[in-house]
Amino acid sequence: MSYYSPSIEKLIEAFERLPSIGNKTAARLAFHMLNCSEDEVNEFVKAITDAKKNLKYCSICYNISDTDPCAICSNAGRDKSVICVVEDVKDVVAMEKTHEFKGVYHVLHGSISPMNGIGPDDIKIKELLSRLMNGDVKEVIIATNPRVEGEATAIYISKLIKPMGIKATRIAHGIPVGGDLEYTDEVTLSKALEGRREI
Repeated sequence: MSYYSPSIEKLIEAFERLPSIGNKTAARLAFHMLNCSEDEVNEFVKAITDAKKNLKYCSICYNISDTDPCAICSNAGRDKSVICVVEDVKDVVAMEKTHEFKGVYHVLHGSISPMNGIGPDDIKIKELLSRLMNGDVKEVIIATNPRVEGEATAIYISKLIKPMGIKATRIAHGIPVGGDLEYTDEVTLSKALEGRREI
């Protein structure tokens, strides 16, 4: 039984469809929107509509952008000989925030997950391989997430790249800066040991 009117219930259900939003948060968001002025609501709706209408996938790296090619791919200052492969658009943002990576990206839009019915043909692996055909790429950094699916995807991609004579590297995984060994799980510790380097 619902305690809200049908219109409010519908709005709450709409917010609940967003990732990581439960019923209580959805209700808070719904009532916040109801307390906004009509101009604020129209502005919010316009921002969503404009983003949906104007954003597109970059035809080179498959990042989401207002332009095609995206700002990173069209930047002459980026090192096109190094491609960082990530699972999701949000991963590009995370990498860019480090201000360390000066190459370009390739967004897979997922990872291989047989349990979820996602195979190599369901993500942008073919598109990555065609980018590598021109011979300009020297290194592919595989920065998929350190989960089973991410690892499987990294291994699959590296096996396809090796015969091309292109260096395939994997980002290191391990203990976060500021973390304590005693609170670190065994898998993370073993990855930290594997990824150790000389100092």
